[in-house]
Amino acid sequence: MFVKKYKKYGHNKPEINLTSMIDVMSILMSVFMVTAPMLTTGMSIDLPKGAKTAIQDAEKAVDISIDKSGNIFIGKEKISKSKLKTKLKSMLKQNPSMSIVISGDTKAQYGKVIEVMGELKSAGFKKVGLKTDPMIQNKKDK
Repeated sequence: MFVKKYKKYGHNKPEINLTSMIDVMSILMSVFMVTAPMLTTGMSIDLPKGAKTAIQDAEKAVDISIDKSGNIFIGKEKISKSKLKTKLKSMLKQNPSMSIVISGDTKAQYGKVIEVMGELKSAGFKKVGLKTDPMIQNKKDK
């Protein structure tokens, strides 16, 4: 902090040098802009094609992924089928209005996705959606 003397009054006037603070803030902002999209992606899953409509509050929903091998993930954490129900019930206790989005790989067994949906229903979840990639429509189809 720099201090200048007032000539007229004889006392000190504190000043803050903002240049270094602006530099730090711009670096932090650029780091967050680069890393934020990486944090939102979960497992690499080939999603099936579906409608263009989006689920409301999908960005706030918990993502349960099922890969082509049938492994179940909550976010990036792999979880066994036996522990899935207890984990889901504890999550629902923490936030009763929580919504879930299931991301199933196109090569995942259909039965595995239905099993996870059954576990969600028995745990008490009301807001469950299936994540898809939007279909690309031809100009003739419109």
